Amino acid sequence: MDNAAEFVKSWTKLTKDWNARMEAELAPQLTAGQLEVLELLEAHEPMKPSELLPHLETTPAAITTLLDRMERAGLVERRRDEADRRIVWVTMTELGRSEVGRGVAVRAAIVNESLDRISSHNRQLLVYLMGKVSGTREAKATERPTKEREETEQPTAGTPESAKTTTEPGPPTSVMSESALESTAEPVV
Repeated sequence: MDNAAEFVKSWTKLTKDWNARMEAELAPQLTAGQLEVLELLEAHEPMKPSELLPHLETTPAAITTLLDRMERAGLVERRRDEADRRIVWVTMTELGRSEVGRGVAVRAAIVNESLDRISSHNRQLLVYLMGKVSGTREAKATERPTKEREETEQPTAGTPESAKTTTEPGPPTSVMSESALESTAEPVV
């Protein structure tokens, strides 16, 4: 089997297992889709329903249906803007705030259970490599340095240029060659 097919097979099984466990452990109060909305609200509250669209990759009608269910369950509230009644703001309720915490903890436990099958070093390597594969690592490499980052990268007086440190995380320091990694890799179950 080639690498792409093996990756797809493993990734599909893993995400299917994770999603099934997430739905079972979040029920009956919460779904994985509702957790995603609550996490967005936690980071960007208040939000307009239309602001959820690019994050959830769905239709406006599906967002409305999802928010209707979440409002009936007491997870969110929708309020009209006082200055412009055409605008609707979505915010979390206290129940929504507690459920987002519970949901994130459930997901972390499920993912950590899978990651516990491999060594700490290989977990770091996996996270690093998944960042590379998903493109999130490249984004960091092409970002313009912020003033704070530039300051942390500057050597202190009397420190040679080669001793300069960066806050950008990289792969674990003792990365194995691909052939060595393949020969020690555990089979995917």
